[in-house]
Amino acid sequence: MKIPVLEIFGPTIQGEGMVIGQKTMFVRTAGCDYACSWCDSAFTWDGSEKGNIQMMEPEEIWHALKEQGGNTFSHVTISGGNPALLRQIDELVDLLHVHQIKIALETQGSRWQSWFTKIDELTLSPKPPSSGMQTNFTVLDQIIESLQNEQKGDFSLKIVIFDEQDLHYAIDLHQRYSDVNLFLQVGNDDLANLDDRHLLSHLLERYEWLIGKVMKSEELKDVHVLPQLHTYLWGNKRGV
Repeated sequence: MKIPVLEIFGPTIQGEGMVIGQKTMFVRTAGCDYACSWCDSAFTWDGSEKGNIQMMEPEEIWHALKEQGGNTFSHVTISGGNPALLRQIDELVDLLHVHQIKIALETQGSRWQSWFTKIDELTLSPKPPSSGMQTNFTVLDQIIESLQNEQKGDFSLKIVIFDEQDLHYAIDLHQRYSDVNLFLQVGNDDLANLDDRHLLSHLLERYEWLIGKVMKSEELKDVHVLPQLHTYLWGNKRGV
């Protein structure tokens, strides 16, 4: 079965979650079961780039990665959209591992796939209230329980924070899954800004706000507080 691919790019650095700073190639798949209000990759699901979707076999994806990155990488991030919608990614995961490539993947935790257990660095990123989406905790509970029992690599939780309500959501999540590493990341609320210097100043203020809130929290003791690193370097530019 072929995989719907919108972008293959890199090498670059991973800007988010448990693998922040990691040198990586990206494979961005099309399609999502969410429509978050602040999504920074809405083009993967809103139909605006439907004509750019390429249906690719795993071997074709591997060749495209090698053509783009040569021998400069040993890590691939599978992104979206929500790649967890695609059962056929299983074959790509196996192929990348054959070539000694480590794999990171992020999903909101709305859909389980058996190949999750083979991902080296899996980030579950449930969406907070500011997204306009609702978390299905029955599904998320089942996913986390399965990963705790079967995961061969590592997994973590990441919550993007935009406001106080999101912070309360993160606290509730941390208490529910207290034995899972939690990363809090400030959200980019200015996706249309093309002035990189102005955007950086704004995002630094937001990051300082989030750090200040977490430092005062009695519930959020054992957490990681992150920027969205790639926006500091390249602003809202795509393909980096």
